[in-house]
Amino acid sequence: MAKNALGVAKVLVPAVVPTVAPYVVKATAAARDRVDRYRARRLGVPVDDLARFGGRGGSLHARIVGADRALTELGERSADQREFAETGRATLGNLAAAVRAAERMPAQRRKAAHRAAAAELDRVESELLRRLGV
Repeated sequence: MAKNALGVAKVLVPAVVPTVAPYVVKATAAARDRVDRYRARRLGVPVDDLARFGGRGGSLHARIVGADRALTELGERSADQREFAETGRATLGNLAAAVRAAERMPAQRRKAAHRAAAAELDRVESELLRRLGV
């Protein structure tokens, strides 16, 4: 019975694979595209920028970039907000460096560094939102 199944497989596989392969490739590409769009939506970034925010600290990097853009816009709105924007952008630069450095740390230290960076980022974001009047 196994010999018969093997014989049938030898005949069918070469005939079926070229016919089915393009559909499998297309379905795989569509699934990958959906996953990328989902991840980009979760991070709040365009799909094209998704590769920039990989790794364990990717979500923190995405938040840092978003806060940096908002601080830049705030600093351009009024002169009295410019000092806060500059200070905040310096803080965000330090946080980005800390998150990048934490990528190579052991898991426990990396998690602690990410929690500390997230807490500081929360503080900057809440103050930013307060100044924006949200």
